[in-house]
Amino acid sequence: MRRLRQTEAMRNLVAEVHLSVNDLVAPLFVREDVSEPVPIDSLPGVSQHSQDSLISEVDRLVTLGVPAVILFGIPAEKDPEGSEAWNPAGVVQVALRNLRQRFGDDLVVMADLCVDEYTSHGHCGIVDANGRVDNDETLDLYANAAIAQAEAGAHVVAPSGMMDGQVLAIRDALDDAEQPDVSILAYSAKYASAFYGPFRDAVDVTIADGGNRSDYQQDWRNGREALEEIRLDVGEGADMVMVKPAMSYLDIVTRARMELDIPIAAYHVSGEYAMVKAAAANGWIDGDLAAIEQLTAIKRAGADFILTYFAGDVAGQLGS
Repeated sequence: MRRLRQTEAMRNLVAEVHLSVNDLVAPLFVREDVSEPVPIDSLPGVSQHSQDSLISEVDRLVTLGVPAVILFGIPAEKDPEGSEAWNPAGVVQVALRNLRQRFGDDLVVMADLCVDEYTSHGHCGIVDANGRVDNDETLDLYANAAIAQAEAGAHVVAPSGMMDGQVLAIRDALDDAEQPDVSILAYSAKYASAFYGPFRDAVDVTIADGGNRSDYQQDWRNGREALEEIRLDVGEGADMVMVKPAMSYLDIVTRARMELDIPIAAYHVSGEYAMVKAAAANGWIDGDLAAIEQLTAIKRAGADFILTYFAGDVAGQLGS
């Protein structure tokens, strides 16, 4: 087999997986109360954007060939229900309309569908008297947010709260609102991971009373359970499913790929990105090569596309 590795041209010819810019989705943060981008210290190279700077950043990404973005919002005001998530004039809805007006259908515009960025307590839904998220009460919030995002122009809504029945509630709400063409990308296997810290900085989220989300996000010790979560979401009408985080859960990506024919996404999350950036800044690794290697591994595991903060960094290195 060594004969097939002797030159770069030969290695490229026989490579089993080719990472492409078409495999990338760029997560972007848009903040309501800023007029200029605000750098995020724990995510080097990533910022909270104003509406204007968001357009500029998406212009840059589109020029590089990135085919899709996913939006996360930081409102000026938060409340216990996260009502800004479905406000027609809310920060993400404004951004969706702006992007659709500028790019039409030439860019796939996705919206994260959750309320943790919008709630004063930092949880992903309605918190009951015992401090726990009420699954069924929360579904109505997700339905409202789905309709608002669809009417603002989202091609894809991406429920990330890991509530039981969320996909069915959203699909029914979209159909009732005469938005049947909006796709659902379900965060079906979203683990209660230690790798989300920089993201919470990015969306200004602190979970009340030092709490966590382990009672509704996936237990990182379990794989079979994650596959059952994926099956349930597909049965409820998910068009695509996601595994999050990516690198620590490549086995789940592969197992899902072996079972499913629908598109599978993987989210190379903030902590995975930040570790590469920090190690590269200290001269310990080649950050550019490490990014390409990790993203290629995710695709090799079976992902059809990858949400990654490296999208802008690596797009210029990749061919279509």
